[in-house]
Amino acid sequence: MQHIGIAIAVFGFWAFLTISAVGGMVAQYKQRRLQLEPLRAAIERGQQIDIAIVERLMAGEQKESAPQPLYFRIGGIVTVSAGIGFSALSFLVDRFAPKWFYPTLGVAVLAICVGIGLLICARVIDHHLDNSPAQRGAGA
Repeated sequence: MQHIGIAIAVFGFWAFLTISAVGGMVAQYKQRRLQLEPLRAAIERGQQIDIAIVERLMAGEQKESAPQPLYFRIGGIVTVSAGIGFSALSFLVDRFAPKWFYPTLGVAVLAICVGIGLLICARVIDHHLDNSPAQRGAGA
């Protein structure tokens, strides 16, 4: 019975993640369904459908955009900053609960490594977009 609070917290965390993921999928499904509703209604009524409208509506499914390096940079900066904050927290925790120093410092190092990985991703995407055939063709 001593660890019931930890069990409730862990269950709450996983329930939140599950509900968030499923909620996002349901919202995206409903949004796409609302976008295609006018097309479905027109087909049911037997109206002539302009091919340009169909292509525009279907382009939403097939649209792939290149990843934006700015978003990776922002994520990397925030994550590295969080790692630095956790490392400062680990030294504070060391004064009150010495056994938690290394686990907290490990979380800090992990966060810093993930942030550095995001910053590297941003640089690789920048390099890839600068050297893409479409970019080279546009410059010629």
